Amino acid sequence: MSYDESPQSVRRRSGRSSLTVAVAALVPGALAGWLVYQGTSGAESGGPPSATAAGTPSAATAPAPSPTPSADPSADPGSDPDPGPPGPPPPPDRPLTGKVVVIDPGHNPTNRDHPAEINKPVDIGTTSKECDTTGTATDSGYAEAAFTLDVSHRLRTLLRELGATVTLTQDADRPFGPCVDERARIGNKAKADAVISVHADGSASGNRGFHVILPALVKGGAADTAAIVGPSRELGERIAGNFARETGSAPANYLGGGTGLDVREDLGGLNLSKVPKVFVECGNMRDSHDAALLTAPEWRQKAAQGLADGIKGFLMK
Repeated sequence: MSYDESPQSVRRRSGRSSLTVAVAALVPGALAGWLVYQGTSGAESGGPPSATAAGTPSAATAPAPSPTPSADPSADPGSDPDPGPPGPPPPPDRPLTGKVVVIDPGHNPTNRDHPAEINKPVDIGTTSKECDTTGTATDSGYAEAAFTLDVSHRLRTLLRELGATVTLTQDADRPFGPCVDERARIGNKAKADAVISVHADGSASGNRGFHVILPALVKGGAADTAAIVGPSRELGERIAGNFARETGSAPANYLGGGTGLDVREDLGGLNLSKVPKVFVECGNMRDSHDAALLTAPEWRQKAAQGLADGIKGFLMK
């Protein structure tokens, strides 16, 4: 930033009453006894009709009766058999389910084509500042606006995988801006649990490292940061620690006293915010060492992971 399952046969019997099951269990025994009687005394013309005539297969042709399951006196006679143990429980909610995060990619790739619009002053409560700026770039021409969008996209993917609802203030989907006051309003309107503005610095060569900008205590006009100073600092501290660990980058050697934290009262995106918000300067684009990191996709993925870890830690506290 350059600002200053059961068997089928059992299921077919599931609707029978307990009495029917009991009678069915007695039939094979009664039939066997009657056949013994017939074998010893002979069937008489006036005797009982044969089993075949009654519609029941004869002993010579009938298949062996299936074993009748023992009745469970506690079971509902009209219900299916016990389906067995339940399956595994559904997976738990992802850790940031229900949380809202707004990502504010600094600048806009086409701001340079709209100098009149982005130089127009807007009210930031305590004073007025230009709507937006073009941002900085590396010596090789890699623009800050391209960097911020790339890291913001990576960060959005990581946060959504954690279950968060994520909104970007811009996605190169507008001709310029939004202005700094509108960027703040987007986070406020979303009732965001956290807002992070992604940047890279344009300081002098030799100035290296990252830093996180925190809102100062300001009150004036539409600006009143009293409610967000504390939580924004906690968000910034968590981001700084995770960013350093994930990327291997050191806190800035040119401000913040080695803490990686800087407090400012001149940024409209912070002054007008009503929800916890910080700016992150991921490195110095004007330093060759930092520029080599910022232009490497692998490092940008690490940067996004560090930011995501910091936001997650803040939102799960």
